[in-house]
Amino acid sequence: MRGSRYVLVFSAAIALAAGLGPLAAQSQLPRPTQLPPAGGPGSPGGGPGSPGGPGSAPQNGPGQAQAAPPKPYKPVPIKLPQASSDPSFEAFRKELGEIAGRKDKAALGKLVAAHFFIMGEQGDKADKKKSAMQNLAAAIDLEEADGAGWDTLTAASQEPTLEPFDQGQHQGVMCAPASAGFDDKAFEQLLKTTGTDPFEWGYPNAPQVEVRGSDAASAPVIDKLGTALVRILPETGDDSQAAPTSPPTMLRIVTPAGKTGYVAADAVQPLAVDQLCYVKEAGGWKIAGYVGGE
Repeated sequence: MRGSRYVLVFSAAIALAAGLGPLAAQSQLPRPTQLPPAGGPGSPGGGPGSPGGPGSAPQNGPGQAQAAPPKPYKPVPIKLPQASSDPSFEAFRKELGEIAGRKDKAALGKLVAAHFFIMGEQGDKADKKKSAMQNLAAAIDLEEADGAGWDTLTAASQEPTLEPFDQGQHQGVMCAPASAGFDDKAFEQLLKTTGTDPFEWGYPNAPQVEVRGSDAASAPVIDKLGTALVRILPETGDDSQAAPTSPPTMLRIVTPAGKTGYVAADAVQPLAVDQLCYVKEAGGWKIAGYVGGE
């Protein structure tokens, strides 16, 4: 089993569930309490690409009207990512969170590595004519009036997992959030048998997540999720036409038994997410790059 991720901003799965199109899915990195989940582009289940490689899965992803009907499926077990055991990284995250809370650009600039990359599907998109801080600001929309960039950094400061970034010459770079581990071939088979797209799948961030019969938080529990991949459905009817501007609080999912129900949005991690990357230098941890986008 190995980690599987996709390079997309924030969560394409969340955007799909909310009825948002592809551009909306590429608007920001984190959720309020943790970075969206991701891994390096390319091969089956291998990172900011898509499992099975480009074009290997049915093409009914975000923004498309039709989705395969719900049906039972064989669970693909996942191994949840573990928090970093490096106490210096925890101290760095605390400092980053404090800086984000103050919206202190000067202090933030001191935490950015000299060479900052922005890795998309077509390679490094960082503008070599701009400073590392300017590239970070561009990557996370730090200048947006709504404070989205600072929210991204706040969320990043709360994400304890790390994994190596294995692309190019970025030796020693670690990215967060780390991806869950699962069997790539089993996932490819799951896509085939369900007629689904990789963007329709996520995983619970804890065992026994409650599945409710409606999108009301007090609705009866009809099932519980195990530690396995779970299908996330797009909204239908009037709700999907409302063009929501924020992620939903509940996601409509299909359990392995084929039941349709709802789970809290923060209880399921989408597979499609961006990452913020770091490197540990002599003077401490620095923000080294951003993985996401086209």
